[in-house]
Amino acid sequence: MDLTSLFSLEGRVALVTGGSRGIGRMFVEGLLAAGCARVYISARKVEQMEDTIAALGADKVIGIPADLSQMDGMQHLADEIAKRESKLDILINNAGAAWGQPYLEFSEAGWHRTMDLNVKTPFFLTQKLHGLLTAAASPERPAKVIHVSSIDGQRINPWETYAYQASKAGLIQLTRRMAARLIEDNIVVSSIAPGAFPSEMNRAAKDAPDASASGIPAKRIGTAEDMAAAAIYLCSRAGDYVVGETLTVDGGVVNAHLPRHFADPGGKG
Repeated sequence: MDLTSLFSLEGRVALVTGGSRGIGRMFVEGLLAAGCARVYISARKVEQMEDTIAALGADKVIGIPADLSQMDGMQHLADEIAKRESKLDILINNAGAAWGQPYLEFSEAGWHRTMDLNVKTPFFLTQKLHGLLTAAASPERPAKVIHVSSIDGQRINPWETYAYQASKAGLIQLTRRMAARLIEDNIVVSSIAPGAFPSEMNRAAKDAPDASASGIPAKRIGTAEDMAAAAIYLCSRAGDYVVGETLTVDGGVVNAHLPRHFADPGGKG
């Protein structure tokens, strides 16, 4: 068994939405390190996208500005990829939004923006890129679609981010349903549920990593290597048989965190 080829992405073409910063950029770095020929990234903030391209290499990272909260923005991105590529091996639906507001004040605008970008966009963007994904897909080397969900779709967090938590739980179920359909076309759909990684959407981990780590069984927040490794696994031959699954990458918060009153066998907490 050749472990190098098992985890290699040599020659593949990928798209990472929201790939200019945070977890999206971690994915891009991992895909490049594993051998991707080209990685397309999309973002609304052009300057930030250009900075990422300059840092990671304009020869392999191509930016396409797009507002993926709108259907015409999704279509624009799909059309631009189709102008440049005859096939797409990997799609990582990473772009997302969060909105926090007290229950009695929670706005419809916040609800729609969060649900649209976190649930609607992954579905319809994948649909619009279906032809390019099927062109790259075969039983021996399926194309890959990864939705970026969250541990907040698997458990309750202490913040009043109602639409965010609902959207991420919905995306996990959507992953299963899309996987059941797209495997017919040799496209493997899965999802990654990150925990505490430093980003603009998780400022607690970014600005106070030690405080964030205090509630994590692994005793640290996530790193770029942790997130890159998860993507490489699912996108490579190593993940070809992992269909419809959500890979939780959180240092044990969801599955290995003991409630305080269970910490002491004597029940003292």
